[in-house]
Amino acid sequence: MGEFGKMKIRPAIAADAPTITVIYNDLVNTSTAVWKTKLYTIEDRTAWIKARNDNGFPVLVAELPDGHVAGFATYGPWRDGDGYCHTVEHSVHVASDCRGQGIGKALLAALIDYAKGTDLHVLIAGIEAENHASISLHAKLGFTQCGTMHEVGTKFGRWLDLTIMQLTLPGAGTAS
Repeated sequence: MGEFGKMKIRPAIAADAPTITVIYNDLVNTSTAVWKTKLYTIEDRTAWIKARNDNGFPVLVAELPDGHVAGFATYGPWRDGDGYCHTVEHSVHVASDCRGQGIGKALLAALIDYAKGTDLHVLIAGIEAENHASISLHAKLGFTQCGTMHEVGTKFGRWLDLTIMQLTLPGAGTAS
């Protein structure tokens, strides 16, 4: 896919599933960035990568010079219904020991570039409202805040608010 600083952004392969599983399960256990409570297996993530690719959705990884995968990004359907076919919701996740180094920004920028080469019109971000770093990152890359949905999720015994942001892709195709 390309180089961003000293890391390489590339499509995920099955061999990346163990690291993707570790990154994701850490977020399940410790963060409100992911509103899931079920831990995933390597087999789950391997099948997920394949299913994403089979359905035309990318899974990108940030690979450091030493070959270590430091994060991943993807997008998939935003809502059911044919009328939403040009809109996707994305996710970007970085390993806890690699945050704050520009990896999330590089992954999101690569995902946006990837989407520009498709018939997509809008990327949606659903961000836990207290995740100011993610909201700021998205704003820096051109996303605009659409609103906040209050107490629509729960994790760690508290209600969570969801901030919705969107990026309308320039030059996107016509509505169909």
